[in-house]
Amino acid sequence: QVQPVESGGGLVPPGGSLRLSCAAPTNIFRVSAMGWYRQSPGNQREMVAVISSGGFTDTADSVKGRFTISRDNAKNTVYLEMNNLKPEDTGDYYCKCLGGATQAAYWGQGTRVTVAS
Repeated sequence: QVQPVESGGGLVPPGGSLRLSCAAPTNIFRVSAMGWYRQSPGNQREMVAVISSGGFTDTADSVKGRFTISRDNAKNTVYLEMNNLKPEDTGDYYCKCLGGATQAAYWGQGTRVTVAS
């Protein structure tokens, strides 16, 4: 199965920081938009931040000023720098990338972020 590979989740106290990384599948060409989504228990999956191949970004209001998305096009890797984490940021974070001839969506398996004392 072709999936992006995420890393960087973990347990941090409120106010802490984490950096998530996601590498697009290596056999996918023309990777365009990449992004991070999260899902907490009882809630639907929501967009956290997305970035185009040209560097244009969109960030959810709930994380603006705290989270920064960036990417390395040469490595087809996207990053999410998360600062001043809050308990409500807890959830499973999923990487999504668009690529291939049909610009299909590829989802990672998710990495868990837990913000607790």
